[in-house]
Amino acid sequence: MASRKTLPTRALGRNGPLVPRLGLGLMGTTGIYGAPRTNDETFELLDAAFERGEIFWDTADKYGNSEDVLGAWFAANPEKRKDVFLATKFGFTDMVGGKIQVDTTPEYAQAALEKSLKRLGLPFVDLYYVHRLDKVTPIEKTMKALVELKDAGKVKHIGLSECSAETLRRACAVHPVACVQIEYSLSCMEIEWPKWKLLETARELGVAIVAYSPLGNGLVTSRIRSREDVSKPGDRRGNLPWLREDNIKTNLSILDRVGEIAKAKNATSAQLCLAWLLAQGDDIFPIPGSSKISRLDENLGSLLIRLSSEEEKELRQLGQSFLVERFQNMTGFAFGDTPALEE
Repeated sequence: MASRKTLPTRALGRNGPLVPRLGLGLMGTTGIYGAPRTNDETFELLDAAFERGEIFWDTADKYGNSEDVLGAWFAANPEKRKDVFLATKFGFTDMVGGKIQVDTTPEYAQAALEKSLKRLGLPFVDLYYVHRLDKVTPIEKTMKALVELKDAGKVKHIGLSECSAETLRRACAVHPVACVQIEYSLSCMEIEWPKWKLLETARELGVAIVAYSPLGNGLVTSRIRSREDVSKPGDRRGNLPWLREDNIKTNLSILDRVGEIAKAKNATSAQLCLAWLLAQGDDIFPIPGSSKISRLDENLGSLLIRLSSEEEKELRQLGQSFLVERFQNMTGFAFGDTPALEE
């Protein structure tokens, strides 16, 4: 059997663990963007990712049966567990009246982790995220609970997702936060905006950025050209605003130029856009999702692409021209704040 390959690594946060620059998002294997994959198909993907050194895996307790499938994979490959940096999340509970329900109380954090560990069949996870903030529980209380779980050996590192800069600062005052998971891509640069100051604050505090949807839900791959391209049963992307009739013409013209730049570099649009994101700093860790080994290999090809300063600048200008509205902004949980802790 060939030895496992290794990918370029960087520290996940100040003095944090070394993890591959490119991670693997596992939400898409559970049917979020179409029909769910069979366990065997997911096993093949995980085997391929492991062999290629893409061993920074990202899941959540609300990603369908993802934790159960991962648990089965680890049970079948116990010797490989030590080499996988596994992240999961908690916070989402149910949908009530069409509205997302979130719970980040200490009690729920502890109960949710126990359930995740049982599904995974593991004594600990490497990284445990607050998936969304409930906007009711002070972050200090949530962090205290997570620190207790860390002290108990059930969590190695703590992360936040979709938090505000101020909430991140308050969280770090309780305990170091390894990373913030937030949407970041050529088509979504809100993390950089002065309004939010999240990237600026994270860098000040030594917190890494894990970029979810680094390919803009498929937008920047140039493979989605109309609503018909995301019309399979269960594919939620047809509701994304960038596909509206009043936006699509402008967005496609931008995508065509991105494609021209990619072709000139013997790359795909997806590879070029991941390379652009990686070029934003060694503290940026994209986690593109994939359910196909061919896409896994395509994404890994981005690690070999180098951009000139002129190419980076042109791509940034193109990205800023996209007509896109973040889905998370519509949920009300983007850049979430929490109330002050009462003394």
